[in-house]
Amino acid sequence: MPELHDLTAIEQLAALHAGDLSPMDLAAHYLDRIARLDPAIGAFVEVTADAALARAESFARAESLAPTEPRGALWGLPFADKDLVPRAGVPTRYGSRLHADLVPETTGDQAAVLDEAGGISLGKTSTPEFGLTGYTETLIGPPTRDPWNTDNGAGGSSGGAAAAVAAGLLPLAPGSDGGGSIRIPAATVGIVGLKPSRGRVPFASGLDSPGGLPVAGPLARTVADAALLLDVQAGGRPHPFATRAPGEGPFLDAALAPQSFARVGVTTVSPWDDAEDIRLDPHAARAVEVATALLTDAGHGVDAFAWRPEGYAALFTTLWRMSAARMDLTDEQLEIVEPITAWLVREGRALSGVQVLDALAAASAFERATIEAFASFDAVLTPALALPPQPVGWFDRTDAARGFAQQVQYAPYSSFVNVAGLPAIVVPVTVDDAGHPISVQLIGRPGGEARIIALAAELERRVGPLSHPPIWHADTAGPEE
Repeated sequence: MPELHDLTAIEQLAALHAGDLSPMDLAAHYLDRIARLDPAIGAFVEVTADAALARAESFARAESLAPTEPRGALWGLPFADKDLVPRAGVPTRYGSRLHADLVPETTGDQAAVLDEAGGISLGKTSTPEFGLTGYTETLIGPPTRDPWNTDNGAGGSSGGAAAAVAAGLLPLAPGSDGGGSIRIPAATVGIVGLKPSRGRVPFASGLDSPGGLPVAGPLARTVADAALLLDVQAGGRPHPFATRAPGEGPFLDAALAPQSFARVGVTTVSPWDDAEDIRLDPHAARAVEVATALLTDAGHGVDAFAWRPEGYAALFTTLWRMSAARMDLTDEQLEIVEPITAWLVREGRALSGVQVLDALAAASAFERATIEAFASFDAVLTPALALPPQPVGWFDRTDAARGFAQQVQYAPYSSFVNVAGLPAIVVPVTVDDAGHPISVQLIGRPGGEARIIALAAELERRVGPLSHPPIWHADTAGPEE
């Protein structure tokens, strides 16, 4: 018999709505798994078991009093907040020793929207300091590990969210992505991660940040589950600048509907190739070949295309430093934070006004050039990562410049999508010699989430079910007394 965590989020919702499963049952099941299994993973920095069970119990009371009242799209479904998102009364540390004792009085929109949809937060998932790195190792707690091999890290910055979903500690989770922070950990641990278009999610649109980089999006085990969560995130708040592409409709519909013909471009070129030593792992290259063959067999037009962007490395490095320079940190606080945080802040503050304006102009030109280069395709297929998951401690956390270069070598296909403002999804399509999933990335047109969701769902169907990490099948009885 399958365990509750074997069911997809959509299947769990169906059981909740049918009365075959109660919100209390589901919350208790996941809380038991977290208590037993998360010490080996480090996905959570805070577990709010009492609050979660009280909320689940309140749903049961409300249901008995008003059984015909409408239910939210996530009614009774567990999730967890990334620890960059404030929740009233719950410690929010931003992965930093500076905020070890911070307990917000108000809840941020990213959490409130999921609450309003009926979700039940089980706590906070781990993130690196201020979400600045593509790995999740901090000075305030244990590193977050890949459930497939706990010697390895889980990627970042939504590393805790991705690891929790991959280990069966959550059915799905929200994340944020300013340079790959959803897609890097999702690909590292072998789940689905989706970065929306700039402006798609109103409460985290990217439109209020230098270069328009960070947006919110979903992580899940299946494309349909990710689409379900994106529907909630994209529709949860009005916003005058939110993208509304004509004819998009619910994203869940795109994941479930038959896919029409699509033109797909394929490239393994990254915009970092002219600045860093980028070496594509054979398993990553093989994943692109597998995805190409699957899409071709499905009747799509799949073609390799030449793309040789120049000057991107200097552009993005300046944008990343600019973003860090906005942090209100004193000289004393810069001695407390992680070396890479201090380096980015100091480097950012050293930029001149002319350098900042030049970088913003270059980012706008890169966005236009990339959209034009990709315009003849409905989607562009790339590797998700260049390298396989790396051991905890592999990224240099003392030499900040070297650590930054390592992150580029690990994930050179991520940040340019943020600069261009495009949607992208990573989905596993094959496995390596040890059975670890290997993913590819599909990049869409501006506002083209539905198209890449449909293509990713088709790849998922054609690949068929992949195995779960060993920890998935661990005993799920409650924690020992």
